[in-house]
Amino acid sequence: MKERKVSIKRKTKETDVKVFLNLDGSGICKIESGIGFFDHLLTQFAVHGRLDLKVMAKGDLNVDDHHTVEDVGITLGKAFYKAIGDKKGIRRYGNALIPMDDALILFALDISGRPYLNFNVKFRREKVADLSIEMISEFFRAFSLNAKVTLHISKLFGENDHHTAEAIFKAFGRALREAVEREDNGIIPSTKGVL
Repeated sequence: MKERKVSIKRKTKETDVKVFLNLDGSGICKIESGIGFFDHLLTQFAVHGRLDLKVMAKGDLNVDDHHTVEDVGITLGKAFYKAIGDKKGIRRYGNALIPMDDALILFALDISGRPYLNFNVKFRREKVADLSIEMISEFFRAFSLNAKVTLHISKLFGENDHHTAEAIFKAFGRALREAVEREDNGIIPSTKGVL
């Protein structure tokens, strides 16, 4: 079977991002974005999705965290789009219902070729540690647009924003792992014959 691993770089005047992604990995990761809590969330994603992931990002954190987080989302989305290839034999759909203490997150994903984000999560705080909480939805918007996937993310319960954020990224990993699993039939899972 074709290896589904890729390295992508994105350099702008605001950021310098390098991503390595292996969809058939085991959860090995190294994340360095300069934003500690964001690194923690991406680690949760990789470990729970059993994806090998390396992210090296330098951004204008003296301004704020927006450009760095968004550009990591863009670069990771592009890496995913390239790694998934022609989509033959994949399951296409993935979902996860993940609890973390008080938080309960529903995450559904479709590798459809059509970017769409429904982010139905309300947070209580503006920041968790060094991450602006509004950047979580911006990350997923950037990923969805560049990976060309549909994402539905809903908080069913949750009081603690740290728990909610972690549950989202754990669910992201589990849903993505399910959607990229190979069914060994070589068929594109669509009545159109293309995704």
